[in-house]
Amino acid sequence: MQIGFLDREHSVAKAGYSRWLVPPAALAVHLCIGQVYSFSIFKNPLLALHGPDGSMWSLKEVGYIFSLAIAVLGVSAALFGAWLERVGPRRAMMYAALCFGLGFEIASAGAAMHSLLLIYLGYGVVGGIGLGLGYISPVSTLIKWFPDRPGLSTGLAIMGFGGGALIGAPLGNQLMAFYKAHGHANPIPITWITMGLIYFVFMLFGVLTIRVPAPGWKPDGYLPRQSSNRLISSHDVAVQQAWRTPQFALLWIMLCANVTAGIGILEQAAPMIQDFFHGRISPDAAVGFVGLLSLFNMGGRFFWATVSDRIGRRTTYFCFFTLGPILYFLMPKTSSAGLNSVPAFVLFACLALSFYGGGFATIPAYLKDLFGGYNVSAIHGRLLTAWSTAGIIGPLIVNGILDHDRAAGVDRLVAYRTVLHIMAGVLLIGFIANLLVRPVAQRYWLNKLPADATDRPAH
Repeated sequence: MQIGFLDREHSVAKAGYSRWLVPPAALAVHLCIGQVYSFSIFKNPLLALHGPDGSMWSLKEVGYIFSLAIAVLGVSAALFGAWLERVGPRRAMMYAALCFGLGFEIASAGAAMHSLLLIYLGYGVVGGIGLGLGYISPVSTLIKWFPDRPGLSTGLAIMGFGGGALIGAPLGNQLMAFYKAHGHANPIPITWITMGLIYFVFMLFGVLTIRVPAPGWKPDGYLPRQSSNRLISSHDVAVQQAWRTPQFALLWIMLCANVTAGIGILEQAAPMIQDFFHGRISPDAAVGFVGLLSLFNMGGRFFWATVSDRIGRRTTYFCFFTLGPILYFLMPKTSSAGLNSVPAFVLFACLALSFYGGGFATIPAYLKDLFGGYNVSAIHGRLLTAWSTAGIIGPLIVNGILDHDRAAGVDRLVAYRTVLHIMAGVLLIGFIANLLVRPVAQRYWLNKLPADATDRPAH
C-alpha cells in the first residue's frame, strides 16, 4: 500500500458514490476499538498469573490498565484532533489500526513476561492512542456526508463503540479457552497476539472504504433547514477559539457528568445486582445483566442521537439530566421490602445506560450545532478529555466508597445507595450546565478571526 493512498485527496468520493457506504467504514473501526469495554474478561486470568518470583498482581494494579487506556484515549483525541482535520480520516484510521493492533502485541509480551509496565505501555498507552484516533476519525466525515441528519450519522458509528464488547468478550473468552485446550498454560499472550491481528485486519476495511465528499458536495435536494433553534449556528468556529468559549466548558461538564454517572453502574454492575437481590441472582444471570446493559448502551447511542435530530440536542440532554437522577434515586428502592423487584432494577439501570450511551453519540452533533462543522473533529477530540476525567473520577468514587464502608463494617446495600445518590447529584450538575448553554458569541466566529495560518488549520 503506497503512503500516498492515505492522503486526503486520494479519498475524495467520485460522482455517484453513495453516502450510505460511509457508516459501515466507521463501524468497522468503532466495533473493533469498542473491545476496550470488554477488558474485564481478562481481569481474573491476569490476577491468576504468577511472576518468576511467585508474585501476583492486585486488582487495583490490573484495574489501572483499563483506566489508562481510557485516559490516553481522551488525551490523544485532544492532541491529534487538529492534525486529523488536516490529513483526513483515512490516514488517521490507518494509524489507529496500527496503534490498536500493536498495543495488543506489546501487551502480549507483558503478559508472557509478567511485566505490568509492558501491559500498561501496550494496551494502555499505544492501544489508547489507537482508541483516541479511531474514535474521532470518522466524526467530521460523517457530519459532512449527512448535514441533514448529523445525529443519526454519528450515532451509527458511535453505536459500534458501545457494541464492541458484544464481539470482544466472546472472542477473547473463546480464544483463551481454545489456546488453553491446546496446551497453553497461560493463554493470554497468544490470545492478545491473535486479537491484535484480527482487529487490525478488520480496521483496514474501514481504512480502504472511507471516503470524503468532494468540496461543495450536498445531498440531492438538500436545502439548509431554517431552524428557530438559536443554538444551531450557521457560522463556523475554529478549534483554537472553540475550546476557550463558555459553551465548550459547559459541554465538557455535561459529558463528564453523564459519563461519571454511567460508570457508577458499569463499574459494579454484576456484583451490585447480586448484592441488591442476594441469593436470587446467579453469577450467570449477573453476566446476562451486564450484556443487557451493553445492548442498551449501544442502542441508546443510535436511538437518542437520531431523536436529537428531531427534538434538538439541548432537549435530548434535558431528558438525560431530568430522568437520569430520578432513575439513580429509585434504583436502591427496588430492593426494599416494599418493592423488592428485580425487573424494576433492571429496567431502571438499562434506561440509565441508554442515557450514558446517548450522551456520547449526541455530543458531536451538539458541537456541530454550536461551532459549525469546520473543525468538529478537533473540537470533539478536546472535549473527550471529559471522558478521560470521568474514567478516573467514576471508579474513584465507586471504589472509594465501597472500600471505606467495607472497612467500617457498613452493609454493602448502604454503600451502593450512597454511590447511586451521589451519581444522581452529579447528573444534576450536568442539568444546570445544559440550561446555561447559549449561542456562541459573534467574536468567536471564523470569519471574524484574523486570517493567519496559526488561526486557520490547513484543509
